[in-house]
Amino acid sequence: MRTTMLLLSAAILAGPVISQAADIAPVLAPQPQPANPDKWTFSVSPYFWIAGITGDTAVFGLPEVHVDESFSDILSDLDFAFMVAGDARYDRFSVVTDITYSRITTDAATPRGVLADEVDLKQETFAALIGAGYAVLEDPRGRLDVIGGVKIWYTETTISFSGGPLGGASAKDDATWVDAMAGVRGVYSITPTIYLTAWGLIGAGGADLDWDVMAGIGYKWNDAISAMAGYRALGVNYSNDTLTNDIVEHGPILGVVFHF
Repeated sequence: MRTTMLLLSAAILAGPVISQAADIAPVLAPQPQPANPDKWTFSVSPYFWIAGITGDTAVFGLPEVHVDESFSDILSDLDFAFMVAGDARYDRFSVVTDITYSRITTDAATPRGVLADEVDLKQETFAALIGAGYAVLEDPRGRLDVIGGVKIWYTETTISFSGGPLGGASAKDDATWVDAMAGVRGVYSITPTIYLTAWGLIGAGGADLDWDVMAGIGYKWNDAISAMAGYRALGVNYSNDTLTNDIVEHGPILGVVFHF
C-alpha cells in the first residue's frame, strides 16, 4: 500500500494515478431443511475476508495503473471494516442480504515536494446485496437455492494535499451503481455437525461484469451457532468518465453464523 500511495502522489502532480476499490458479497451458511418448514427462521453472520486485490484502477480521469496488493499491504492502512450477512427463510423461500463497508487511509511525501509536501488518500467502499431465493432441491441433508437480486455499490476517493502551493487543496471522485445478480448457493451435511457450503453469483448493470464465488466447510457447534471457513473470489469491472475499477479480490474467508 505504501508503494501504491507513492505512485498516486506522482500521478496527481505529474502523471499516472492509482487507486483501489473492492467489495464483498454474502457470507451465508444455509442450513438443511428445518424441522418446521412453516415457521420463519433467521441467521446473522459477521465475517472476515483475508483478501488481496489485483487489477486496474484509475480516478479523476487519469490513466489506469495496475494494482497488485496483498492482504498485509491493505491491512496496514485499513481504518475500519464492517461485514455482515443475513438470511430469512420460510419453507422453500428465502430473503438474503449482505452489507459491507471499509475505509482505507494512507499518506506519503510527494516525489519532489514542489507543489505539495504530502498527499493523503482516503477511500471508502460500501456494498449491499439484497435478494430472494427459492430451494429447487431440498432434503434433510442438503439444499440447493436459486437466488436473484440487486447489488448496490458506492465508492469514494478523497485526495488532500499538505504544504506547498497546493497545501489545503483536496479533490473527491465517487461513483454509485447497481448491478442485477443471479446464481445458486447450496449446502450439504456430511455429518450432523460438519457441512459443505458454496455459492456462485454473476451479474451486470452499472458494471460491465460483477461476479462472486465461494466454497467452504462449516462446523455446527449447536442449533444456534455454526462456523465456516473457505476461499472466496470476487470480481467487478466498472468504469465511468473519471473512474475505473476493474479488480479481482480473493483470499480465505472466515465466518460465524447465529441461527434463531
